[in-house]
Amino acid sequence: MTDIVMSQEDCWYIFPLFPLFLIFLVSILAETNRHPFDLPEAEAELVSGYNVEYSAMGFALFFLGEYANMILMSSMVTILFLGGWHSVTIIDGIIPSSIVFSLKTLVFIVFFIWARAAYPRYRYDQLMDLGWK
Repeated sequence: MTDIVMSQEDCWYIFPLFPLFLIFLVSILAETNRHPFDLPEAEAELVSGYNVEYSAMGFALFFLGEYANMILMSSMVTILFLGGWHSVTIIDGIIPSSIVFSLKTLVFIVFFIWARAAYPRYRYDQLMDLGWK
């Protein structure tokens, strides 16, 4: 019998594909409209942009969708670059795979929150300049 080796069981793809990982991180920040790419929210700074038009349940559903997108993108990073549910061989079998996957996803959710607090918002001209580079 032959042993089946899972693709990221031995080496997570974050190591050989690190430049791609960085490009993907910037792309998911832009896709989820988080800082520094949240230009729709910057339209009218004095009244918090498009959020003024929503109230009560519409506002709650809008942000629920935004945070669900954040969780989805964090899960995608975990699956594509961090080996999904595979743990490090030192703790393999000690921690259940669902907990390992949840912890890896939580790391990137914290990254999203940290990025919003740490990075300033780009102006339109700065974002266009960045896009051309």
